[in-house]
Amino acid sequence: MEIDGESPSADALAEIALESFGHFTAMQVRGGRVRGLGLHLDRLDAANRELFGRPFDGGYVRTLIRQALRGGNGREPQPDASVRVIVRGIAATGAVRTIVTVRPPAQVPDRPQRLRSVSYQREIAHIKRPGDFAHAYHLNEVARAGYDDALLTSPTGRISEGGITNIAFFDGTDVLWPDGPSLAGITMQLVAPRLAEQGLKSRTGRVTLAELGRFAGICVTNSRGVGAVRSVDELEIPVSDTLMRAVGDAYESVPWDEI
Repeated sequence: MEIDGESPSADALAEIALESFGHFTAMQVRGGRVRGLGLHLDRLDAANRELFGRPFDGGYVRTLIRQALRGGNGREPQPDASVRVIVRGIAATGAVRTIVTVRPPAQVPDRPQRLRSVSYQREIAHIKRPGDFAHAYHLNEVARAGYDDALLTSPTGRISEGGITNIAFFDGTDVLWPDGPSLAGITMQLVAPRLAEQGLKSRTGRVTLAELGRFAGICVTNSRGVGAVRSVDELEIPVSDTLMRAVGDAYESVPWDEI
């Protein structure tokens, strides 16, 4: 972890320890490159303007990430990594701190996932941010029950998103992304417009729990990649080779950007 490009001192850690107001983006870095870098920088800039009333310098972010990946102070360089850029406001002083964390690389599990529906939707869902107690509570409960992720819904069963993913439904012709309140994930933004090149239409519309049985396949996307879904609650979902091939090829066609 580095805070504003510096190894964190005890005072710097204490300053951010109890602060949760802010936003972040998460990315997978391979060989010092990332898919959709411009979208990550746009996300940080838009959220910063909304929360703190000021732009966020993309060049500064890139410098911080490159520095954190280089290592130093006894740390090995990590050209392959899971990276988060976290921006937090400090209530006492009005300062805004930029935190970069570097962890080992990760990817979507290579097996189809099991989801459990939860009647919960994130408020202000368009901003990716830390510190939601209710969100963390539901994810923990779902994991304790043996599921891979939550499926967030309204009280009437309208689907919004996965707990840490976007989700897409395949009816045999079209790929349907639910129109409930959700975060526009970077991987979703990269994959959805490229599905036409794979022969599938992509659109947004209403999806409910009650109609899941009509779909030929379901997939999820997040910063770790794309994966199939094999069940929601007690309902078994077929794994669609057509869907997964198209989504996988669309994802692999995304160029890698130098940080």
